[in-house]
Formats: sequence, C-alpha cells, structure tokens
Amino acid sequence: MSDKRVLIGLIGANIMGSLSPALFADAFAAAGIDGFYHLMDVDRLRERRLPRLLEAIVAGGFTGTNVTFPFKQEIIPLLDAVDPEAAQTGAVNTVAIAPDGRTTGYNFDRRGWRHSFEETFGRDAAHGATVVLVGAGGAGHAVAFALMDLKVGLLVIHDRDVPRAEALAADLAKSYDASRCRVTAALEDDIAAADGVINATQVGMRGFPGNPVPVPALRAGHWAADVIYTPIETDFIKAAAAKGARVMNGGGMCVHQAAEAFRLFAGIEPDIARLHRAFAAALAKRDARMAEMR
Repeated sequence: MSDKRVLIGLIGANIMGSLSPALFADAFAAAGIDGFYHLMDVDRLRERRLPRLLEAIVAGGFTGTNVTFPFKQEIIPLLDAVDPEAAQTGAVNTVAIAPDGRTTGYNFDRRGWRHSFEETFGRDAAHGATVVLVGAGGAGHAVAFALMDLKVGLLVIHDRDVPRAEALAADLAKSYDASRCRVTAALEDDIAAADGVINATQVGMRGFPGNPVPVPALRAGHWAADVIYTPIETDFIKAAAAKGARVMNGGGMCVHQAAEAFRLFAGIEPDIARLHRAFAAALAKRDARMAEMR
C-alpha cells in the first residue's frame, strides 16, 4: 500500500445503486492506493444543497468528486475553472480539488460514452449516420458532443423541454456546421428514418420508470444506446433488442468515464479490462441483492 490517500465521491440524486464505489475500490486496490469513494445522495441528504455539498467536500480534503443528475450543469457556476472540453460540452461530471481548495470541472461522460460506442458498435457506425438523441440535459450534452467527435452526419435532438433542445442545438452550432443538427417536431418519424437512437434522459432508471422512445418507430436496422445502467437493461433497451436492433447499455460509459476520472485523481493509468470485470461483478452482486429484496 502506498502513502497516497485519495478521498473522492459522487454527488447526485437517486444514486445509491451506483456501481462507481466498486469500480474505484477495485482500481485503488490494483494501484495500492488508500482510497475511498463516498456517495452523497441528495434524496437522502435533503437539507444539503449543491453549494453546501461542494463546500463540505473541499473543506473535508476530498481530492475531487463525480457529479451526476441533476447537477451536471448547475455545478458549473460554482467552480473556479472549467476544462475547455467541459466548457464546450456545457456540462461537468467530474470536479478536481487542488490542495489549496481550487476546483476545476471536467466532462468525462463525453469521452466515456464515445469509447463505449467504439467498443460496442465500432466508430464507423456513427460516421455519416443520422442519429436521434432523446434528452438534452447534462448527459445529452455529453452524448451530443461525443457524436460530433464521431462525425455523425445529422443529429436530431428531442427533449420535452423544447427550449432546452434548441439550446443544445445552438451550442453545437457554435463548434460545428449548423446543418449537422436540428430539433425534431416529429420524434417517431425521425426515429424511423434514422440509423441510431439514444436515450440520454433519466427515464428508465430505477425510480424513473418508463420509456421515452416510441417503440413503434424502432426497427432491426437501428443501433440503440442508453446512458442508464440502473437497471442495466431499461425498457427502451429491451424494446429495441426485441425489434432486432443492436443495443448498448450505459455500463461501458460508466467504466470509461471512471477510468478517466481515476487517471485524473490518482495520476495512474487504470486497467480497462479489469474495470470491466469489476463492473460486471458489482452488477451481478447488486442485481442479486435487489432480487432478494423483492
């Protein structure tokens, strides 16, 4: 065991089923680091708001924290600095805390989702493709910019909050050809005509039941991806697979963004294959525990 001690965490809502603690525990063990990953669920810490939580972990000597729904955009004005990639993306999922308390925001969801996509479908599945993105919040921003990194031909954006979808399209147009993205007024028709469809909303997550993607529009020729891994198979992923579509759950994104965060916090390159195995083991353990509770 090294003398290096790393205390990090996760701030978000409905996060007690997160597998990040298991991933980081395994990565810490592999690196010989004395580390701990602490969950800060605002559904349980109802008196704690985001500014207070950030102040508390800075004062507590944390090396940093991950950030998830619903705080990926709300946290930005609270930070001392934002990495250029995160600033372009318009969302932060990782905050590094310097010894002097200075905070810097990063977005590793973007890289994490992109790497997972490349592992699952191959980069060519996105190149020149027409893709429908459902959800324009923090996760949606990360996925949208990851798709631009993968050189999609056309990104069609949907959100129940139309101004939020329009804002994402406008953000993309600042860095890319505006003709490569638009907001949809006919979701089902656009999905039927697309090559791929992604759920980047919280709908389908445990505690947020449902499927925001119209099932009749799904077909065998699609690839379908979700950012959710709690549960690992959402109703959307089940419906797409039943139609014969190739599917990708949110597990790979979780693994790859954790790898990026671990590299930042610990200064060590993690073993991706080992992280995948740790994720699978933690998922099986979590699902078995959930089955016993039913």
